[in-house]
Amino acid sequence: MRSFKHSERFLKSYTSLSQVLTDKPLAALGDAYVNFVYSLALSKRIGKPKGKKMKGAPLAEAVRKAGLRESLPTRIDKHAISDAAEALLVYAWLNNIITLEESVEVLEKTGDLENGLTQLLLKAKEKIKL
Repeated sequence: MRSFKHSERFLKSYTSLSQVLTDKPLAALGDAYVNFVYSLALSKRIGKPKGKKMKGAPLAEAVRKAGLRESLPTRIDKHAISDAAEALLVYAWLNNIITLEESVEVLEKTGDLENGLTQLLLKAKEKIKL
């Protein structure tokens, strides 16, 4: 399978993890990506197509569990924290750090959504070199 490598056309040049986490346009793309991953994982688990939007609470909690909260501004709400998770996950996919298949598999096989998201965020955090 050919990897997605056209991201350099629209991604900014980031110098820190904090810049990735707080990029609002990246988070908007990440929202669609995370919903797609979540829907695929649910579809595989139940054995039929299912479209579902991921709620912000599990994303925000996964950011905290992954130790990413300290890379964000101090006075932000839960929505902005969940946006940070979406930005990081799509950034990791665009840069071939975590594959779509791997993300779907983790969410499908993890019994707890927060734990699955935390695993993905930890992997992205560990592998991103900024």
